[in-house]
Amino acid sequence: MVLPALVKIAFSSILANKLRSSLTLLGIVIGVTSVMTIISALEGMTQSIEKDLERLGPSTFVVQRIAIVTSEEMFREKIKRKPIDFEAAKLINENCDLVDKMSVRAYNRADIKYKSTALRNVLVGASTANYLDIVDLDIAQGRYYSDEDDLHRRSVCFIGDELRKTFFEGLDPIGKEIKIGGNKFTVIGVAKAMGSSFGQNRDNFAMIPLNSYTKLFGFPRRGLSLVIKANSTELLPDAMDQVRAVLRAERHVPYNKDDDFDMVTADSILELLNNITRVLRFGLVGISSISVVVGGIVVMNIMMVSVTERTREIGIRKSIGAKQSHLLLQFLFESLILTLSGGIFGIIAGFLIARSLVQMIDMTIQPSTLAIIAGLSISIGIGVIFGIYPAMKAARLNPIKALSYE
Repeated sequence: MVLPALVKIAFSSILANKLRSSLTLLGIVIGVTSVMTIISALEGMTQSIEKDLERLGPSTFVVQRIAIVTSEEMFREKIKRKPIDFEAAKLINENCDLVDKMSVRAYNRADIKYKSTALRNVLVGASTANYLDIVDLDIAQGRYYSDEDDLHRRSVCFIGDELRKTFFEGLDPIGKEIKIGGNKFTVIGVAKAMGSSFGQNRDNFAMIPLNSYTKLFGFPRRGLSLVIKANSTELLPDAMDQVRAVLRAERHVPYNKDDDFDMVTADSILELLNNITRVLRFGLVGISSISVVVGGIVVMNIMMVSVTERTREIGIRKSIGAKQSHLLLQFLFESLILTLSGGIFGIIAGFLIARSLVQMIDMTIQPSTLAIIAGLSISIGIGVIFGIYPAMKAARLNPIKALSYE
């Protein structure tokens, strides 16, 4: 019965000073909102990238001339590498028994036109026909091209949803002819919409058979990239070692030199991303935590004023039997109610602001458990840390001196 009564008294005291309580609440809201915005935005970007990388699968890795660059110096070093060619892909197929499937890819950009409507600088990709056996790319209409299409260099294409909406809104795109770089291609399939990531529209592309690509563009200047699926997730490291050995031999890399190509998995990309965001998270959260500390100081200041103003009330409560623990809990509850309320508002505001920021780079986020727990923990921590001293001061007041206080 004591605890509910103490909570009721705490609520009554807060409501009795609405302006003071509102200003204190605002300080906590601002502090928690700033932290929540950063955590939610970083979590949202990470979740979006993780979702994209799931398309590779746990037993798949990518080999290409340059995959990851983290500095200008690294870029200048990697740009000297020679491209990966068809001979390398052939040797991997012949000598790597731990490789289940391999698709060869190439990319370029070209203008695409349908009748009088044109899209400029569209990503034009090419791959072998087994690409969809390795990468999870959903088909909305039609089909992907086949081995026969690739072998006979047929002028067929598989397009993204952005091209469908631009050229064929309200029409059936299958069988229609578009021009890619001035050459006619027949649409045989449409990919399911994937949305945007970091401002890049992932639906603005066209895929054509690899042999048709080389006929149109020649051998890709940047070389080929290889998407390779190991026999199993457990054999992934061994499969990567096999491929590495073949490529080093084919490219005549000395035993004491590093690879002159990059090999990446979804996990390695995520690890790099987490390392980058970890630094950002600690730095930005650390800076924004200053506002949380300021909010905590405001809480302590207000609670000290409250204790001083209610000295006689404290003396009366003690004289009629209130224990030190009761007074300690009463003032601590007041502090916690203020900070927890501010924390809840801050969590909501922080998430809404973070969602607005993330939508600017065409991503979406959902409330994450980590962000909610962080917001509530910060709120409770502020209430306890900055409210404990005023509460202890109130609990230790001498009842005789408190009753005589003017």
